[in-house]
Amino acid sequence: MARTASKPIRASSSAAAVLASSADDAAFATTLAKGLVVLEAFKAGATQLGNMELSTLTGIPRPTVARLTHTLAELGYLRYDSERAKYRVSARALRMAHPLLADMQFRQVARPMMQELAQSVRGTVSIGLLDATSMIYVETARSGDVGPHVPDIGMPISVVMTAMGRAAAATLPQADAALLEERIASEDTELWSVFRGTYRAGLAQCASRGFCTCFGEYMASIHAVAAPLFHASEARQAFSINCGIPAFRLQPGQLESEIGPRIAALADSIRAIVGAAGPIETQKQNKKSARR
Repeated sequence: MARTASKPIRASSSAAAVLASSADDAAFATTLAKGLVVLEAFKAGATQLGNMELSTLTGIPRPTVARLTHTLAELGYLRYDSERAKYRVSARALRMAHPLLADMQFRQVARPMMQELAQSVRGTVSIGLLDATSMIYVETARSGDVGPHVPDIGMPISVVMTAMGRAAAATLPQADAALLEERIASEDTELWSVFRGTYRAGLAQCASRGFCTCFGEYMASIHAVAAPLFHASEARQAFSINCGIPAFRLQPGQLESEIGPRIAALADSIRAIVGAAGPIETQKQNKKSARR
């Protein structure tokens, strides 16, 4: 049975959020959703979890969690450590990411250029993909010592607090951008209240200068700049590219006058190689379509 047209697809929300709002959906596979909620409970800082910990984190009763973790272990997605009586995500989970990453062939094209810039500025250069109110790293390059924040593929960071998030939002069609703001505001009213002005200023920076800045809003010791990459309309994917540098390595004004233009130029180069439209071109196309 297909989902009705009046009910929006919420695949980019967390499994827990979708599960909580789907009690009236007869087509919704609750047991499958609970299994995915359990998998999503594992993250950096919580790589080994027992059934009681998972029950506390997810709100799913412990007997149900025990059945889910046993099944996931049998399928190879979790591995059980009998000495600690805890589970950890197993290698098979990586297979789930491969089809998505393999479909982003521009990452391989971009990586040598990203590595060159990262080494030049002694920082990190990463590509991120918008996922609900988070950015997910899908490619990254770095020099040696880059400070406390070491990006890695699959790592999530905030949209509203980061240059990478604001730059990705700048690629969105107007209607999608408005929906993103609504979602951020509804998920964390206090966070939106604090960062709304900075977030919107970042969108304006992207429109006027081709990049936006972040002076430690996400992590005090790291300053960053990011540029919009492109919006893949068919897949509904929004990408941006950023450069993060330990604050102590930057001279006053260097982020805006030097690093920002360089990350914007890198974004231009990547788009030219892969034949992708920039955010300005995408927005013009969206306006033309809306008038038809």
